[in-house]
Amino acid sequence: MSKPKTMKKLTSSVAAIIILAVCLCITTFALVYSTVTVDNNLFQTGEIKINLNDGKPVITEREYLFEPGMTVEKNFFIENQGTWDVYYKLYFDNVEGGLADVLDVEIRDGDTVLLGGKISELTKEQVGAADDILKLKERRELTVSFHFPEEAGNSTQNLYLSFDFKADAVQTKNNPQRLFN
Repeated sequence: MSKPKTMKKLTSSVAAIIILAVCLCITTFALVYSTVTVDNNLFQTGEIKINLNDGKPVITEREYLFEPGMTVEKNFFIENQGTWDVYYKLYFDNVEGGLADVLDVEIRDGDTVLLGGKISELTKEQVGAADDILKLKERRELTVSFHFPEEAGNSTQNLYLSFDFKADAVQTKNNPQRLFN
């Protein structure tokens, strides 16, 4: 009499295991299918393209022989040719020479100062994003001034300065912290 009860329990246990295995397979399939299939979601990437003065130098080599008290102002532009509004930053790269710690530089948009200081302090790592946004297809006419402080005196004779003037930009969309990668 114990054999039929044992057989009945064994059959019930095997049936329960089969039913649970089938349920597990169906649940796993449903979960995988729901994570792989995402209907009606479109993703687009934008293009970031900045035109900085048509690639022309703002100031050319040997254009000026700086002396104490001298100020030179040059006009240039920055233009957003990408597909979205951008945060941007202007900075000096590959800075070489003793005048990097002497000349005062100021970049202005009209009367608004966007950036100022010694060239050696205005590098990519030290400069943050400008306070304003460069809108899609917007072109800004800016001015950079280089000032050789009069108090620098003769101790700066025979010093030179070499640099690249650059701009970086990042999309404003989904970037409220103005993070540059």
